[in-house]
Amino acid sequence: MTTTISETSIGEARGLSNKKNPKKRIKRTTWAAIGFASPLIVYLLIFYVAPLIQNISMSFHRFSRRTFVTGDAPFAGLDIYKEVLSSPEFWTTLKQTLIFVIVSIVFQYGLGLALAVFFKQNFRLNGFLRGVFLVPWLIPPMISGTTWQWMMDADSGVFNKFLGMFGMDPVWWLQADHALWAVIIANIWLGIPFNLVILYSGLQNINGDLYEAASLDGASSWQQFWKITFPLLKPVTLITLLLGFVYTLKTVDIIWIMTMGVGTSQTLATWSYAMAFGKGYSSTIKYSEASVVGTVLIVIALIFAFIYLWAQRKEEEDL
Repeated sequence: MTTTISETSIGEARGLSNKKNPKKRIKRTTWAAIGFASPLIVYLLIFYVAPLIQNISMSFHRFSRRTFVTGDAPFAGLDIYKEVLSSPEFWTTLKQTLIFVIVSIVFQYGLGLALAVFFKQNFRLNGFLRGVFLVPWLIPPMISGTTWQWMMDADSGVFNKFLGMFGMDPVWWLQADHALWAVIIANIWLGIPFNLVILYSGLQNINGDLYEAASLDGASSWQQFWKITFPLLKPVTLITLLLGFVYTLKTVDIIWIMTMGVGTSQTLATWSYAMAFGKGYSSTIKYSEASVVGTVLIVIALIFAFIYLWAQRKEEEDL
């Protein structure tokens, strides 16, 4: 006599087996999680952790062209850090970096938020105009930098042509004294689309019933923004500002293409790049000094990352 076992019975038997042996089930789940995460872990180790360790190691050794190839650079300890941090150029560059980052982020976030609120309204050509505002984000930095360099040219640039219409003298935008503000303007233009996209997505998650209730209570549009929109956007604002800060802090391409980091446009990122590759700064390669500046950039980014985590935790506790 043949006995047929249904699939339901088999499933029930397996379920009972898993209940009897929970350790086996947990072990199986753990190995599955490790298998899925392993490609990401390998990627992070190769492209993030290894270069980070190498950068820190180079900052403690005096590298030259020869020792960079042979790998026998002498250990210098904290001497290179002392030399770089005690240099007047470091503090001047740090000040310029903070101005570049803070002014860029303030205007990128402010204009991005204003545009996000504007595009939240339903009107004709809404989608088309939002797509137009994404163009700066899609253009390669080399093309953007070259375009802004042409627009700010002292002789034939459209900026000075516009100023000339009002009888104003030409401004040497890309020279040492005005270079910082030139790259800030270009960087603000590049960063607005990112802020627009993130903040617009955050606005879509705010319940529209809140605005209707506020309107019935007599709240104006300005009051609705400060009492509803801005507070509920706080989590999105925090991550937007953090990502914007990290991206702006390490910006090299747009500055290098426009001014090569001359004068006031030199930031810690362009200074490190110039020392490592010896272009536009000095004929002497300074790998170790560049690594020190790179490490300083990492520390600054980590400080603001911890500030973000603290603010996020405080926000969760207040809920």
